[in-house]
Amino acid sequence: MERGHRMSANGTQEPTTVATRIHELRTLLDQGMRDGLGVGASLGITVESLEEGGAVYVLDPNPATINAMFTVHGGVIATLMDTAMGSAVFTTLPDGVAYTTLELKVNYIRSVPVDGERLVCRARTVYVGRRTATAEARVEHASSGRLVAHGTCTCLVLHP
Repeated sequence: MERGHRMSANGTQEPTTVATRIHELRTLLDQGMRDGLGVGASLGITVESLEEGGAVYVLDPNPATINAMFTVHGGVIATLMDTAMGSAVFTTLPDGVAYTTLELKVNYIRSVPVDGERLVCRARTVYVGRRTATAEARVEHASSGRLVAHGTCTCLVLHP
């Protein structure tokens, strides 16, 4: 699926594919983990899968993710969701086009103890336009599928 064009080394226009955007995002995420940069490295948020308009990220709760009540901090769950939703949007954008989150809405359903149970966040785009994009996400316990949080975001699409 073509999503735009980019300039090749010889000066010709080449189509940009979803696979190219996914590869670009995976490269950035891998570099961040390798170099200890970003929320993935600091909180343990990692990508499980990427596809056009979709992303799955996981978090294994750890001491860096807890609040004063020794449960996973709501901001960490919001970060997990924002990361997944932003990635879902990124996979749909033409080469060279970026995004930033304008609005994030999270509904917390239950607290999460730091008991080693993995959290899974599944995000999908809802709408991707020229200037804005929206996405939705759900965070669930990996083993039981119990809902932890759900929410939406609005992103500003940034053309070069």
